[in-house]
Amino acid sequence: MMRAGGICLGIALAASCPASAQDVPADLTVMPPVPTEFAPPRTSWGDPDFRGHFPIDIIARIPFERLPEHGDRFWLTEEEYAAQQMGGDTADARYEADDEAGTLGYRSFITAEASGRRTSLLVSPATGKLPALTAEARASYEAGRSSWTDGVDFDWVSDFDTFDRCVTRGFPATMFPHRYNNGLRVMQAPGRIVIITEMVHEARVIPIVSRDDAEAMRWPADVRTWMGQSIGWWDGDTLVVETTNIKTGDSVSDDHIARGPSPLNLATHGREPWNILPTSEDARVTERITMTGRDSLVYEVTYTDPQVFTAPWTARLDWTRDEDYEIFEYACHEGNVQIRNYITASRAERAAAGGGDR
Repeated sequence: MMRAGGICLGIALAASCPASAQDVPADLTVMPPVPTEFAPPRTSWGDPDFRGHFPIDIIARIPFERLPEHGDRFWLTEEEYAAQQMGGDTADARYEADDEAGTLGYRSFITAEASGRRTSLLVSPATGKLPALTAEARASYEAGRSSWTDGVDFDWVSDFDTFDRCVTRGFPATMFPHRYNNGLRVMQAPGRIVIITEMVHEARVIPIVSRDDAEAMRWPADVRTWMGQSIGWWDGDTLVVETTNIKTGDSVSDDHIARGPSPLNLATHGREPWNILPTSEDARVTERITMTGRDSLVYEVTYTDPQVFTAPWTARLDWTRDEDYEIFEYACHEGNVQIRNYITASRAERAAAGGGDR
């Protein structure tokens, strides 16, 4: 279910909105650096206070990768943005009864702050496109299979990706917007920060240490989890989090232990539709979170996996605080009958075709 409240709807209300996370430059081919002038409020123990609810529904319609028609531009033109708003108005008109009931209109997804004018979440490479895959990763990708690839016979849970099994969306995929349930909640305590995602109810408990101490805390290389080991430190008022020890895996192996989630998920708008990118033991994620206004944060994430991508890539997301947003239980495992249904239907289909079980 999609829920939100207190979202800034369009230019007319800009004066009442929180400070924009990013101003649109005159040159639309330029992505300015993250603003650092804002002095964030402090917790009682002295850290910048990031606590709150940050639903990212409002950036969910920005494509992850840039569309060809936007060329080398990081930003939409005013005309493109106006056409996008008009499309939102048209979509809202089809759901007039829902709007009258107080539910979220489609236009909210495309008009919130300046981020609505972004052509992609990806900001590096400057092309707005992911770097090329290595030869080995390309071979794994082309041979991969998941719940979403064509021609898959479903016989056991290992024939499904971790997303459909309600295990995880993958990392850093879990930090990008989905089609729904896009709530993020940030909690803090001395020496800890916790980021909770509404989708698949994952909680990242991140110790805050000095940068010099971080590497000494790393787990042995053979200790790995779905979300990896995240360790953070403060760079001025910016929180830096580095994550290593992410579970390795691909979408090729028949061994379910060797299979793993993709670092990017099909449910993010503008991503490939199959969830079959591999993850190697060299995968490392660096996140930078900066408060840019009373209710706005900029979240930057850089992904490096030299065995998979020929260069690192970086995405930038705007987070807007909304304390009217509530995160409810995401009961995926508890009612996930679709795995059994797919297996039963797949076996029946093959039996009817005379193929029997695999």
